[in-house]
Amino acid sequence: MQLNLSEHQHTIASGVSISGVGIHSGHTVDIHLKPAEPNTGIVFKRIDLPNAPTVKADVDNVVDTTRSTTIGANGATVGTIEHLMAALVGNGIDNVLIEINAGEVPILDGSSEPFSQILQQAGVQKQDAPKVYYTLQHNITFVDEEKKVEMVALPYDSYRINTLIDFNSPVLGTQHAALTDLADFNKEVAPCRTFCFFHELEYLIDNNLIKGGDINNAIVVVDKPVSDEQVQHISKAFKKENVKVAEGGILNNLELRFPNEPARHKLLDVVGDLALVGIPFKAHIIANRPGHSSNVAFAKKIKEHLKKFKNKAAVPFYDPNKPPVYDIHAIEKKLPHRYPFLLIDKIISINEKEVIAVKNVTYNEPFFQGHFPGNCVMPGVLQVEALAQTGGILTIPDDPDHSYDTYFLKIDNCKFKNKVVPGDTLLLKMELMNPVRRGICEMKGTIFVGDKIVAEADMVAQIVKKPKEKL
Repeated sequence: MQLNLSEHQHTIASGVSISGVGIHSGHTVDIHLKPAEPNTGIVFKRIDLPNAPTVKADVDNVVDTTRSTTIGANGATVGTIEHLMAALVGNGIDNVLIEINAGEVPILDGSSEPFSQILQQAGVQKQDAPKVYYTLQHNITFVDEEKKVEMVALPYDSYRINTLIDFNSPVLGTQHAALTDLADFNKEVAPCRTFCFFHELEYLIDNNLIKGGDINNAIVVVDKPVSDEQVQHISKAFKKENVKVAEGGILNNLELRFPNEPARHKLLDVVGDLALVGIPFKAHIIANRPGHSSNVAFAKKIKEHLKKFKNKAAVPFYDPNKPPVYDIHAIEKKLPHRYPFLLIDKIISINEKEVIAVKNVTYNEPFFQGHFPGNCVMPGVLQVEALAQTGGILTIPDDPDHSYDTYFLKIDNCKFKNKVVPGDTLLLKMELMNPVRRGICEMKGTIFVGDKIVAEADMVAQIVKKPKEKL
C-alpha cells in the first residue's frame, strides 16, 4: 500500500440548510450542515432525540440496506444517506456535522444535485491537516452469485468508477456509466435520479412503504404490460392527473436527463456507499449490477484491507545509505542528554510537524545488565524516553548552552505491542498534534521495527527555561 499526502482535508466554509420530505416516513425533514474540525469525518446528529445522539457515517454503523442505506449508533438511526454522502464526496468535503430532526435524509428530487448545490453555496474550506490517501496493493473483489453482482477495486493512482447494469429489462437494456474524475461529479452524476420498476412501485404503495414518495422524485420504468386501471391506481396514489406510459417504457412524469441516467444513478449510489469506508483511498472501481447491500458488503472488504495494511503504509522509509539530517554529534548539540541516557543515534527526517529518529539496539546497552538478565528486552519506559528525546529534536529551541529542561506532563494511550531486543533497529516517529504554546508540546509517538509497531503513546511535555545562576 502506498501513501499519498498531496492533499489537505476540507470542510464547508459556512453553515447551510435544506428541507424536504422523507420518502419512507412522509415527514418534513430539516438538515443543517455545519463546518467540523479536521479528522471528524461525516457525523449525523439527531437533534430531535434526547441528548442529541450522533452517528458517524461509517460502514461499521450500517444497520439496514433494504431500500436505502441506513446507519445507526448510540440509540439513533439515519436512513437514505447515500445521495447526501455522494454529494459530499463529489464536492471534496471530508469533515462536516449534519444536524437532522428526523430518522431519514429528505429524498428531494431523488438525486444528489440539491445537496451539491447547497454545498457549492456554502463553499469549501481548506483545513490545516493532510488528507492521507491509501492505494491498494492488489485487487479486492466481491461477488454475490445469487444477485449476479460482481465488484472489484483495482490499484489505481486516482479514483475512478465504472458501473454496468442489466436487469433483463427490454426498456433499460444494458447500460454503462463511468466517472473518470471526481471533478466531473456535479455535472455528470449528481443530477441523476433514482429509478424503480412499475411493479415495485405498486408494491411499495400498497404496503405504505413510501409515505413521502412523489412521482416526480423517481424514474418509473414500465417494462411489463400494465392495464389502465394500474396506471390510474398510481395516478390516484400520487394525486397526479394524466399519468400514462410514454414512449420508451417510462412513465410520463419525468424526462431523462441522460440516456443512461439509471446507470449513472447506480454509480452515484456506489460513490455514496463507498464513502462509508471512512478511510480515503484511491482505486479503480468496477461494479456490475451494484445495489446498496452489495455496495456496503464491498465497502467492508475494502475497509478491512485498508486497516490491515494501514500500519504498514505508515512505516517511515529508512535508507541507511542516505546521510542523516542530524548525526550523533548534532544531536548532542541539541539535546542535553549524555551516556548512558542518550537513546537516539540519528535523525533521518524532520519538518515543521514531524521528526523521525533511528535507534540501533545492541547487546552492549547498559540496561541489559540488570533488566531481565538472560532474556534481553528493552524496558518500555526507555522506549518512551527515546520517543521523548526524538520529540525534543523538533521542539526544543536551538541552544548550545542547553538552557532548557523538558518535563513530562502526561502520557496517554501508551501501548507496547512487541518486544524490542538486541539487533533491532528502531524507527521513532513523533508527530506534533498542536502548535507549541507556552512551552506545552502535544505529540503522538510511534516506534517501528521493520513493518511492525512495537510501541505508541500520546505525550504532553513542557519546555522550561532554566533560571539563571546567581553570582
